[in-house]
Amino acid sequence: MSELGELFTFEDYGELLGLVANSILAAALLGVVGGLVSVFVVARDIPFAVHGVSELSFAGAGFALLVGWDVVTGSIVGSLIAALIIGLGGTKAGQRNAITGVLMPFGLGLGILFLALYDGRAANKFGLLTGQIVAITPAQLRLLVVCAVIVLAALAVMWRPLMFASVDGEVARARGVPVGALSIAFMLVLGLAVALSVQVVGVLLVLALLVTPAAAASQVSANPFVVPVLSVVFATVSSVGGILIALGSPIVPISPFVTTISFAIYLVCRAWGARRMRRLGRQRSRREATLDRHPSLRAS
Repeated sequence: MSELGELFTFEDYGELLGLVANSILAAALLGVVGGLVSVFVVARDIPFAVHGVSELSFAGAGFALLVGWDVVTGSIVGSLIAALIIGLGGTKAGQRNAITGVLMPFGLGLGILFLALYDGRAANKFGLLTGQIVAITPAQLRLLVVCAVIVLAALAVMWRPLMFASVDGEVARARGVPVGALSIAFMLVLGLAVALSVQVVGVLLVLALLVTPAAAASQVSANPFVVPVLSVVFATVSSVGGILIALGSPIVPISPFVTTISFAIYLVCRAWGARRMRRLGRQRSRREATLDRHPSLRAS
């Protein structure tokens, strides 16, 4: 119990809450962006690419930290470069995975090199990997808002054709949908979303906000309107809830709380989905049994 008391103190919680207003706004913004982007990450089966982009985002942020530039800008540049390389590599999963597998160690190695050369505060280095609560300045928040607006506008424009191409790329191509161009455009959108996520949960745990929300939502519903809404709700609860809990802990960074909330939501949705499937299975069995007893109903 003493160790738990050291882990959570909640001392001066009200004052601390005022200090992290920018971070809470950034987290809420990330919840909306991450929840929507994760729908396509799951539909296109590219969680591996998310991690690859995050490694180059880490390298860009590390370089910016080393030379004294804005870390958010460096993170965005690194993410966009990685996203463009993966997007240009092809639309097939095997091609994307190969390129991502090459980029990941390269980006991580560069990031480690830049941090090793950096002589500043160790907290800044650690924050790039695991996220920080008070790292978002007003200027950085404005930049994040601009990036979020770009992401949301791009998704609004290409939502339907992108979903079509994500579900069945061959049929979409046959219908005249520019599958290749959409793939590159979405990867750039994903790059911005990753850069946003890194500011809150760090490089190592970005999957919790760009994969888990949609994965959880898809366990509950298959409705194309319900899944994005649930995904946004889950991502927002995880990101904002993680910050609010982390304020009460002086020694634990934000990311473990964000990922724990996200994982707990997934477990609940998974259990709910399994129960729903069992109920549907029983209903189907009863219908089949009724049709077997009354063959005339089957013919009609």
